[in-house]
Parts: sequence; C-alpha cells; structure tokens
Amino acid sequence: MKIISTLISAFFFISSFSQDKEEIKEKLLVNIYGSKQQKVINYDKSFVSDDKLLYESIDRPEVNLTLSDKELIEQTLNNYIEGSSYNKLNILKESFSKDATLYLTGKNGFKQYSPDEYANFFSPGKKGKFNGRIGEIISIDITNDIATAKVEILIPNRKWRFIDLFLLKKFTNQWKIISKTATRESSNETGNKILFVVSNTDYYLGTDIPTGNSFDEIILAYEMFKDAGFNIDVISPKGGAIPLKYLNTSENKKKEYLYDSDFMYALKNTKKPTQVHSTDYKAIYYVGGGSAMFNVPKNKEIQKIAIDIYEKQKGVISAVCHGTAGIVYLKKSNGEYLVKNKRVNGFPEDHEKKDRAYFKSFPFLIRNTIEKHGGKFFYSSSPLEAHVEVDGRLVTGQNPASVPKLVNEVIKIVNLK
Repeated sequence: MKIISTLISAFFFISSFSQDKEEIKEKLLVNIYGSKQQKVINYDKSFVSDDKLLYESIDRPEVNLTLSDKELIEQTLNNYIEGSSYNKLNILKESFSKDATLYLTGKNGFKQYSPDEYANFFSPGKKGKFNGRIGEIISIDITNDIATAKVEILIPNRKWRFIDLFLLKKFTNQWKIISKTATRESSNETGNKILFVVSNTDYYLGTDIPTGNSFDEIILAYEMFKDAGFNIDVISPKGGAIPLKYLNTSENKKKEYLYDSDFMYALKNTKKPTQVHSTDYKAIYYVGGGSAMFNVPKNKEIQKIAIDIYEKQKGVISAVCHGTAGIVYLKKSNGEYLVKNKRVNGFPEDHEKKDRAYFKSFPFLIRNTIEKHGGKFFYSSSPLEAHVEVDGRLVTGQNPASVPKLVNEVIKIVNLK
C-alpha cells in the first residue's frame, strides 16, 4: 500500500487541503485511467488499484474498501506477470515473500532459486519494455490463509508455453508467493486474443423458466480458436459464474470440457467489463442461448468494448444464434448502427415457438430489430441448417451447427491482417 500512503501524504497532509476535492479526484482519474477526457462508466473493486480505492473513499468514506482474498491474490499474481513481462524487477520481487523458494529447471538442470536470483533472469536496463512474455491467470484455489494458483506464460516468438504453479500464503492483509515451480511445452499460440461474451441471466424475464448460455456454442468455438493459436477470455455484464444450457453430460466432448478444471474455472470466474481492455483483442464473439436476449444487448460497457475492437483495433465482431441479440444495438462512433446496410444472420423470431411463455418474455425480436436498424437479415428455412453471413469484419451465424464455419471465417479475417 505504498502508493496510497504517498498519495494521502501528498494530497492531504503536505498540501493541507490546499486543493479541493474535485481537483484531487481529477488527478486520481488521470492516474487511474490515463486521460482527463476518458469517460469513466463504472467504478468497482474489480479494477485493483490503490489510487482507485482512494478515489472511491473521497466521496464515500463509509464504503468498505476491503478487497476479497481472491482479488488480493490476483493483485499479487498480476504484479508477478507485469514484473516479469516488462522487466520491472521491484514489482516482480515484491510479489514473493523474502524467503520464497523457486524450483526451476534451466541450462544447469533442476535448481532452487531465491526471488533475487530469479529476478536476475530479467534485464533491469530494459525496465518498462515488453519482453515478449504474455501472462494470464488460469486458476486460483483458496483454503483459509493458503492458496494455490496456476498462471500461463506464452512466448509466441519462441513457440513456448510455460505453466507456472504457485503456493501462496496470507500475511496480515497481503498475499505473497512462497513457492513456485514451472514447466515448459511447445505451443502454437500466437498471442492473438478473442473475447467471448456471455450472459448472467438465469431465467427468462418474468418467468420461472430457466435459461442459460449455449454450452455447444461455447465449447465448439473454444476448441477451434484454441487449435488456431488464439487465447480466449470470457466476459459477462456482472462477471462471475454463468448459467449453462444444453449440457448433455453423456456426450463425450461436453463431458471432456465439463471436467476440465481450467476451462470451467474460466466460466465460473468470467471477467467484468472493467477487467477487460479492448486493445488486447483481435475479435469478439457473442455466444447464444436464451440468456443472450437479456442483460447483454444494452450493456453500455460491453458495447464500448465491442466497438473499440471493431473500429480502433480493426477487429472482427461475430455472433451466433441468439448471440446476435448482442449486436443489434451496437452503434459506431459516427452514430450509425453497426448492422446498417450489413448482411446479418442469427436465430430469427420466425423459428421461435411464439405461443410459449419464454418467447413472450423477449424484450425485442432479433430479425425485426436488425431490419429496423437498417440491416439486411438472411436466414435458412430450417432452424437446424447451418447458415453464416460474412460482411466485412462482421460475421454472424444462425445456430450451433453454424459455429465451425463462423469460426473459420473469423480466423481467416484475423490472419489476413
């Protein structure tokens, strides 16, 4: 908490309140978000930053700013990733306890290292310069004051993938790495990333009818993107665990993924919009299932991420089945709907069971809304027939059967860039 102590001293003690509250907040916003002009949509603890916690406390001193153990562990692991990826040796060493032991295999065989010895693997003269290591937290398991964690480190230019295993211990209100080991394997992962969008909605609105995200549309796309060397993050409006639908545990492929602990950890711990940076992604993929009709389509934060990927990153927007609901309200920076004059596909109301309660709960209709917003909607006469529409960097599909062709089209567009 060195940063917060420094800020408190600088802003409150030394200046003796010479700056008013709004000036302090403005400086903190610039420090947190990088720009006076950037509009801050949401403030929550998922953005782990001492500056941010101080910013929140200015207006709401009564708010409980205590981070959860999971958030504190994520903070420690992200310091490890940032320190090792950008040659920031102080940050790297501070993620370990002083007497931590690292068990690693190098040129001289299997050896034990201290945090200082490990830090010497990196280049202090290149502090702040990216060295090609791409890190991602895969899983965290906490029991009282101890935890285990797994982190993936990719080095695409060498076609290497490291899995780092950590043992962590809680000291007062800090978690530190007390032990680390790692293994390396060959990898085809390129560093290209795609963002899967899912929904938190458990029931069709106003009913007791359960709904969820299509497990088929998740695992089919996940496997194909992984095989093509993509890394995948999963986002939902609220973050955390999501409901799943069409999960037949007798099917081998579904059973394989259901019992894959790393994969299911990602679905149990989906990212919040505030944890996602659009600059990381080459494409976005809206998953279908009845849930997709509700808390995704009008979520402003996810809309901004999608449009930034499309316009600023020149990336691909894709959606399948009811996932197309997620794109119907997307507007480009010029104010026009994304779908205007575009060929679009999805699961149309023409194939729905219109007399059922689930259908009557829909807040809008996919085909009707696409057409109202200037899009040209195309679909197959059979609800089970694969159908994909490609219009520039917009790729949409009708149903789970359309996923393979849709994924291939997205990969083709990304690889052509």
